Amino acid sequence: MVTLEVDVRGQTCPVPLVECRKALRKASPGDEVVVVGTHPASKKEIPMACESLGLDVLAVEDKGNEWKIRIRR
Repeated sequence: MVTLEVDVRGQTCPVPLVECRKALRKASPGDEVVVVGTHPASKKEIPMACESLGLDVLAVEDKGNEWKIRIRR
């Protein structure tokens, strides 16, 4: 298993979702993609998009102004 980290802090829609999808395409089944960002709308959009693709959203963590989303491919 590999963990891919995507840092989209300071980016606004649609950049966080686009970068997340790029990382998911690179990931192999079983790999984990961790997305770190600051845009509030993306914190909701990314998990919804991943669930619609049938991917497992492992966690959505808030850390002050930042959030972290862990996704299993």
